[in-house]
Amino acid sequence: MILIVDSGSTKCDWIAVDKNGKQCFEKVRTKGLNPAILSEKKLKKTIKSSDILMENKKDVTHIFFYGAGCGTEKPKMLLKGVLESVFKNAVVEVQEDTMAAVRATLNSKDEAAVVCILGTGSNCSYFDGQQLHQRVNSLGYTLMDDASGNYFGKQLIRDYYFNHMPEDLKVAFASKYNVESDYIKYNLYKQPNPNAYLAAFAEFMFLNKESTYISNLIKNGIKLFAKNMIFQFKDVLPNVPVHFAGSIAFYSQDEIKEVAKELGFTVGNFERRPIEGLLKFHVKDLS
Repeated sequence: MILIVDSGSTKCDWIAVDKNGKQCFEKVRTKGLNPAILSEKKLKKTIKSSDILMENKKDVTHIFFYGAGCGTEKPKMLLKGVLESVFKNAVVEVQEDTMAAVRATLNSKDEAAVVCILGTGSNCSYFDGQQLHQRVNSLGYTLMDDASGNYFGKQLIRDYYFNHMPEDLKVAFASKYNVESDYIKYNLYKQPNPNAYLAAFAEFMFLNKESTYISNLIKNGIKLFAKNMIFQFKDVLPNVPVHFAGSIAFYSQDEIKEVAKELGFTVGNFERRPIEGLLKFHVKDLS
């Protein structure tokens, strides 16, 4: 049995297939497994919370894991060790989430493209057809992650408190979320996964996209992301498409296309859930 796993900071999708590419059981979803922000104990606890995974752990021979927080060696090896300790018969490969986005969005295995992730967090890299290139070492959600779910969540809360949000949206925002300052600070500073907590507010944008305020908020975030991340690869942009993966990108397609037209880059494919593209990629390799 082969496990193909796609994990963000918020959620993690697991698909099991046999050597013929046939799915063994329904897709499993657990909480996110980000080794850059979670301890070994919490990573193990999350994996073991799935009865289906535990029932089949002895049958797993290979794991292809793609995840947020796996872009540097120390957290990558931490997670690899955790997976090997749970799935003792499996050969484990851990890749950063950017490679999942690459393999899920490319039109062909050797296509050159700039590939972006806009989900709970954000990232951008260039795939030359063989190798992945990154020109920014991410410092995480506190300092980076422009145009991500946690970025937009932070902007919404700030605008609410600084009175930059239109009054009708302030009322709607306060009725949907607990906006008491003590509650927000408790979740940001005393609870695990503050980035996922912030990202949960981003849904509000897509429920209110008819608002000029929301439209501008999304486009300004995407422009910032383009300036800081996409244009790191300005030397190749005239010749390659820019693909996008993640739920924020998927629901912001119109705004992304507007920004692309304004700034002069070519938008390629959108993939809401990379796990579907990864399944096709690995099944093709098995056949």
